[in-house]
Amino acid sequence: MVRNHPIQRFAALVLIGGMAAGCGNGTPSPSEDLAPVDLTPPALEESGAAAFAALALDCVTKEYPYSVSLRLESPDDLALPRDMTPLFYGCYDWHSAVHGHWLLARLTRRFPNAEFAAGARAALDKNLTDAGVAAEIAHVSREGRRGFERPYGLAWLLQLDAELHEWTSDAAAPEDDRSQAARWRETLAPLLANAVERLTEFLEKLEHPVRVGEHKQTAFSVGLIHDWAVSVGDRPMQDLLAARAQVWYGNDRNCPVGYEPSGQDFLSPCLSEADFMRRVLPAEEFATWLDAFLPGPLPATLEPVNVPEDPEDAFGHLHGLHLSRAWMLQGIVSALPEGDPRQAAMAALASRNAEAGFAGVDPNNYVGSHWLGSFATYLATRRGIRD
Repeated sequence: MVRNHPIQRFAALVLIGGMAAGCGNGTPSPSEDLAPVDLTPPALEESGAAAFAALALDCVTKEYPYSVSLRLESPDDLALPRDMTPLFYGCYDWHSAVHGHWLLARLTRRFPNAEFAAGARAALDKNLTDAGVAAEIAHVSREGRRGFERPYGLAWLLQLDAELHEWTSDAAAPEDDRSQAARWRETLAPLLANAVERLTEFLEKLEHPVRVGEHKQTAFSVGLIHDWAVSVGDRPMQDLLAARAQVWYGNDRNCPVGYEPSGQDFLSPCLSEADFMRRVLPAEEFATWLDAFLPGPLPATLEPVNVPEDPEDAFGHLHGLHLSRAWMLQGIVSALPEGDPRQAAMAALASRNAEAGFAGVDPNNYVGSHWLGSFATYLATRRGIRD
């Protein structure tokens, strides 16, 4: 990794100036002398935002390398990514392209006058078109594609819609930006409706949640979907997820967090589940549920892990694991009742994982880091926490 890159400078700045305070001190206090927990959001500086935006700007129109996951019914089903999915054809795969656009929207909304903002607006305007949406819907409507990018990629599409929705009513945003965001959201509406329909159908039928540490995991995606539903006021989706949460997770006890992580995880199965349940349960009820789900002190297996170097980046997911652990722990801490004795140790663990996660974002490793800017932005802007 090249040192003194803006991302490394941002990591140091945020962790010293804000993230450490937002997550707690670097080491947990003894249980009999717990330190107060400061939940003040970390300050994302423009230089750090620019470094993350650069990763997305580099990839949302970059066609290769690309990883295709597709069911083929005939030779006619296969084409170039740009022709199959002309909105989201870059960033190595469809879901990364989606959250690359989300990153550009989120950071431009927060830093409308930054140097990267003009390029971000241009990229969004170039890719989010009516013709592109029509082609995307045609692609997913072919036989055998009902499950395309479901649930993970579709959950990120809903996050993009939520960001655009909130941008349109953000009084602090320039009027031109609000107008553009509204237009982009209107353009995406048919694809969004298709995604909600396919997700609803899937979630209603899913009797047993998927508990892995990668894309198919249920808990992470439904957390993103729930946040979208709250943002846009979709009450039926909120009610569906609250009901499914009880069926999937309501009676879970003693999550085997000591078995984590698996070799290529970028999500913690146990923390993801807790981070979802804090969204749908009242604080006191969530605290009681958490008592049974994660009893006792958190194990050392949740500390930052070594990430082996590999020419094809087989282990790069682990950098994202550090980032997602950090924001999930922050989310859990934010939902516990004030004074809960678990907050300090969880906040400190979040800080240690955040530091490792930011340090792992390497702009010189495209395959490994094309997606990590989105995860770093999600953490640094506290996207999943309703303050």
